[in-house]
Amino acid sequence: MSPPVFSLMLVVFSLTTGEFVIAGIVPDVAADLSVSVSAAGQLATTYALGMIVGGPLVTALTARLARKPLIVGLIAVSVAGNLGSVLAPNYAALLVSRFVAGLVVATFFAVAIATAVSTAVAGRQASTVAKVALGMNLGMILGTPIGTFIGQHLGWRATFAVVAAASVAALLMVLRFVPALPAASTGSVLGELRVFARRDVQLAIVLTAVGNVGVVAVFIYIAPLLTVVSGFTAGTVPVLLLVYGAGAVAGNFLGGWLADKALMPSVTGLLAALAGALALFWFAGGVQVPAAVLTFVIGVFAFAIIPGMQTRVLTTADAAPTLAVAVNASAFQLAAAFAGWLGGWIISDGPGLRSIYLVGAVLTLTGLAVAMYILRRDSRMTPAPADT
Repeated sequence: MSPPVFSLMLVVFSLTTGEFVIAGIVPDVAADLSVSVSAAGQLATTYALGMIVGGPLVTALTARLARKPLIVGLIAVSVAGNLGSVLAPNYAALLVSRFVAGLVVATFFAVAIATAVSTAVAGRQASTVAKVALGMNLGMILGTPIGTFIGQHLGWRATFAVVAAASVAALLMVLRFVPALPAASTGSVLGELRVFARRDVQLAIVLTAVGNVGVVAVFIYIAPLLTVVSGFTAGTVPVLLLVYGAGAVAGNFLGGWLADKALMPSVTGLLAALAGALALFWFAGGVQVPAAVLTFVIGVFAFAIIPGMQTRVLTTADAAPTLAVAVNASAFQLAAAFAGWLGGWIISDGPGLRSIYLVGAVLTLTGLAVAMYILRRDSRMTPAPADT
């Protein structure tokens, strides 16, 4: 991994840790600020809302800024949001700080991917995306438990202080290693927005949202699925989450390698495999050994689809790739919010907890249908070789 890509990956690691670590310190925040656990949980929603709003808005407003100063500025805003969380005197101030911290995440992720891809060797774009996205994996499987441990022993404010410190350390590496590059666009904001009129761009963003919603619903409720359905003890869940994370890291690199070989065929095949694995989990999830193996397998396929999907957005939105990737990230957050609501409905008013696996498989098949449509559309638009 080159120093510029490694630097950007470290920033993604710190931002992802800041997003997900709240799940581990919700009780501490609630007790300290004298609010309910559900109110403290809304801090995660507020962060996601910042990403949803900031993705298109911040990216469009900063499209004509040179990339390196923009990256530095985005990291600085994230650091300010996390320091604001450390110093927040009350719940309302903490909500605002989390919103600010989330506001720049989608834009940074988009700029980081575009910057990394611009330094990649031809034909290695998807694997370069996978290297940047590795920061997401590490943030979930390493950063979040470490941040939770710090919060439980030193207080939740210390967690956000460490996240801010990690971002500053990554910023220093960015200043040292990331090359100065021109702005992603020199046109008007309206010109940037025209890229979303393209059918291929629309389909690429829909593919990300629909293709991920099923497995995200499973991940959100993975702890009760493993304890209630599979019969694991609560103490075993962190170990199984590490198993899931190991699969995610492997899948991230596998997906990047496959997408470099054949972009849409690989995404299509991986979505089919993910749907099959989720259906198998529904069938065999009540037995612990298959459940443990399938936890790893789901991690592999859930993250193997991401590099190809991101690369598809980049290649179809060549006129405004940064804005398109940022909107794509916002679409993913909307899908995640829907997945959380859907899973809750399935548990409380629907067919029950175990059915989340089956519903996730069906939703993934919907994403597969979108991928197959894109694949057929590409084949129709590719000119036939001339007769000789």
